[in-house]
Amino acid sequence: MRLLPGMVMLMLALVISGSARATTDVMPFKDEAQEQQFRQLTEQLRCPKCQNNSIADSNAMIATDMRRRVYDLMQEGKSRQEIIDYMVARYGNFVTYDPP
Repeated sequence: MRLLPGMVMLMLALVISGSARATTDVMPFKDEAQEQQFRQLTEQLRCPKCQNNSIADSNAMIATDMRRRVYDLMQEGKSRQEIIDYMVARYGNFVTYDPP
């Protein structure tokens, strides 16, 4: 019977650590400059769900999808402005912190 509380705590720790790992984006970059560009872009784009958070800071699923799309567009060789234009076309001017 003494093992039961310890087993419950162990199971709880495993569940928490597993869910934390599931929300981590794993994206390999070819160099530090590309990773820095990714960070800058994701900090400049606003999460449509969270409103006051960038997609870099948001855990919303849409922000995760947007980060993945930014990464994919970068891998395709798109420029910073092309990526921003893509996001504005898809999500509206709200995704920029400086809409026209």
